[in-house]
Amino acid sequence: MKLIFERSIPGHGQTLLPHCDVPEITLDAPGRETPLHLAELSENDLSRHFTELSKQVHGVNCGFYPLGSCTMKYSPKLDEDMAALPGFTDIHPLQPAHTAQGCLHVLHEAAQQLCVITGMDEMTMQPAAGAHGEFTGLLLIKSYHRSRGDDKRTKIIVPDSAHGTNPASASMAGFTIVNVPSRADGCVDLEKLKAAVGDDTAGLMLTNPNTVGLFDKNILEITKIIHDAGGLNYYDGANLNAVMGIVRPGDMGFDVVHVNLHKTFATPHGGGGPGSGPVGCKAFLADFLPGQVVRCADGVYTLSTPEKSIGCVRGFHGNFLVAVKALTYLMMLGREGVPEAARNAVLNANYLMHRIKGSYPPAVDGICMHEFVASMDKAKHEFGVSATDVAKAMLDYGIHPPTMYFPLIVHEALMFEPTETESKATLDETADILLEIMERAKSDPDSLHAAPLTAPIGRPDEVTAARQPVTRYVFEQ
Repeated sequence: MKLIFERSIPGHGQTLLPHCDVPEITLDAPGRETPLHLAELSENDLSRHFTELSKQVHGVNCGFYPLGSCTMKYSPKLDEDMAALPGFTDIHPLQPAHTAQGCLHVLHEAAQQLCVITGMDEMTMQPAAGAHGEFTGLLLIKSYHRSRGDDKRTKIIVPDSAHGTNPASASMAGFTIVNVPSRADGCVDLEKLKAAVGDDTAGLMLTNPNTVGLFDKNILEITKIIHDAGGLNYYDGANLNAVMGIVRPGDMGFDVVHVNLHKTFATPHGGGGPGSGPVGCKAFLADFLPGQVVRCADGVYTLSTPEKSIGCVRGFHGNFLVAVKALTYLMMLGREGVPEAARNAVLNANYLMHRIKGSYPPAVDGICMHEFVASMDKAKHEFGVSATDVAKAMLDYGIHPPTMYFPLIVHEALMFEPTETESKATLDETADILLEIMERAKSDPDSLHAAPLTAPIGRPDEVTAARQPVTRYVFEQ
């Protein structure tokens, strides 16, 4: 489709503002040296442009979206209605606390419910996303060790199946990363972990279930190894959707956790954001939490700054309206609904895995959790069809591709996460399509190399795009 500037026709426009009925004033301040580039379109053309633009996007409202490790579940519209209430939108963060009691109540209640689910004692709502939460949690760990004069703890242990943001966040927080390999069963190699820890270990970053979609059966021993070495355990909450309301990170031995409100707790994800990555911690770390924490005494909500706070990691109280949506979601589900959602997520993942496992062998056989990783390695060698070919072909069937080539420990990986909000009918339709694609791989592999054929954009030249990116529109002089 054309860019909005390519649609522009000189002289076209629309009247959006009434005629100025007060004297016009020209400021003496220096203006732009060059005219501002604005597209000139009629209201009709502008409306058509944005409508066409919306058709280029695939979201959960368009079709199945099994993007692994991202939990692209359907977000109830009631959440949006609650976040649009004037009492929440017509508020200012600098208002006195006594004039914003309802909003502070929401923040406090959301934090309390997240603490119950994660097994933590305190929670900050400031971080704006998962990786931001990781960085915040690592600063808590760093500040804790420094407060005890334990400056030699400079290393964070990260399994090889970890999310890419884990080592990145640890590096940004000033730590050295120590990589620990997984065993053939997809779980942490305990012997290698024991060999990696020492008096320089600041902590471990781990998600459980892990990125291969497996619950590590040795999790209590893993966290004990770190604690015995004097380190702390950080829980990446990206995969919490599989276990929420069933097991708690705090009970597994984790000291710090971030949760993704835009994943597990059904608030808009990605471009539909903003996101939110609240960080919870055990009581001994609470004094280091960032920003102001909401307190409640005798039904009155106040704000207080923790004694050893690491400072603000974001303005005010984070993305407040995302917290409103998450709390609405939790109140809708209730104590019984939260674990039911987790169980359904696990059920859906296992059902889809078993439907297609004959053609898409799982990286680790057995029961998975909320997601599973299939390998196209065999198909690539036998038919010359890669994970990319399958993912691109899925677009022609109106399905968003799963996560590709992650985790790195699985060759030609395709990571599927159906989430609990998909029906059996959708899963059956998807399984049938995937099996059909595999039959095409056997009989007509070239047709997959050209896919997608019906999407708004065909298969791009990704090498050229990476090496010679076009990041701006060049106007004619």
